Amino acid sequence: MNLLDNQIQQLRLTVGSLNPVKIAAAKHAISPFFPDLVIECHEMHAPSLVPDQPMTNQQTKQGAINRMQYCRAHGPKKAVGVLDLFVAIEGGVDEFEHGAVTFAYVVIGYGEQQMSLGRSCELPLPRAIFKALQQGQELGDVMDSVFNTHNIKQKGGAIGLLTNGQATRESIYTQALTLAMAPLLHPQQYAK
Repeated sequence: MNLLDNQIQQLRLTVGSLNPVKIAAAKHAISPFFPDLVIECHEMHAPSLVPDQPMTNQQTKQGAINRMQYCRAHGPKKAVGVLDLFVAIEGGVDEFEHGAVTFAYVVIGYGEQQMSLGRSCELPLPRAIFKALQQGQELGDVMDSVFNTHNIKQKGGAIGLLTNGQATRESIYTQALTLAMAPLLHPQQYAK
């Protein structure tokens, strides 16, 4: 189904998370592309099938893909006049030549089997925080402990804390999802 098809009257957005930050990012990123459509958002728990704290680029990417595929398999069934988009976001960390960072992969599933994959910008992590992650803790829990916050992963996240609120988890997820929309909007330019 072409995204710009005149027969489309409704957009169903299925987000593979119950986290309000991820749901809000999906809505804020995708809704502006479809100002004339009725937008319905479904949230669902979608297993990542990777560790709760992905520690590599590959684990993080695979977690996002797995969540999107779960949404596609278990989300709303096809309907006439409805465009279905399946969105998943997976945050993770890795250590590169330039140091330890946190980032997220985003995936937008559409059509029968198509998907667009994107990755957010990176936030450098303090060495002590990365070491705690290597010992099995999750980033949100470590940040709560270091900054004396509660459930920061469902708020501004490490990004909000370490940038003094100038960026947040939602803002970087929104940006990554906005960019991942390009292949859906211009399929002829992205055709192989």
